Amino acid sequence: MYCKKTKLEDVFIIEPKRFEDDRGWFSETWNQNHLDAVSKGIRFVQDNHSLSIPKHTVRGLHFQSPPAAQDKLIRVLSGSITDVVVDIRNGSPTYGEWFSILLSKVNGKQLLIPKGFLHGFITLEDNTEILYKCSDFYSPIHEAGIKYNDPDLNVNWGINSSNITLSQKDKNLTLFKDFKSPFIFENKI
Repeated sequence: MYCKKTKLEDVFIIEPKRFEDDRGWFSETWNQNHLDAVSKGIRFVQDNHSLSIPKHTVRGLHFQSPPAAQDKLIRVLSGSITDVVVDIRNGSPTYGEWFSILLSKVNGKQLLIPKGFLHGFITLEDNTEILYKCSDFYSPIHEAGIKYNDPDLNVNWGINSSNITLSQKDKNLTLFKDFKSPFIFENKI
């Protein structure tokens, strides 16, 4: 597996190797030893699998607050997405900044997102399936988020907002200016 840093500290692009022949390909999509090389002791306890039927479905921007905060490893099983991560760690030099990447069945890339980041995505194809590993169990009382189209974050989703499908829950998320983050940046210096 190849791991590449992003502009947001502790967020990594993971590119599993694919071994191809005339039958197709084989890939090791996750390995704890490889994860340990770039993470701070992340251990996954839950896998989530989602299907978004219409193209341009937005899910996010979500997080779970401590003590149920989650590290995530995101990958696409079918279709493609623009995956978005926003740093919400108080004291971080990139607080409020976002990063996006194309994840698809074709490119096989994955995104490792630690605690302290908002996460969301927009589907670029119909019938897009996402699989993600989580380091803590789902906890509805710790679930929160910021509106995907928050003007202060100014995330570029790549399409006009009138063309998206969004849940009622995500329509009612808070604005970034009204948000008090429960996360603290841990400076490693």
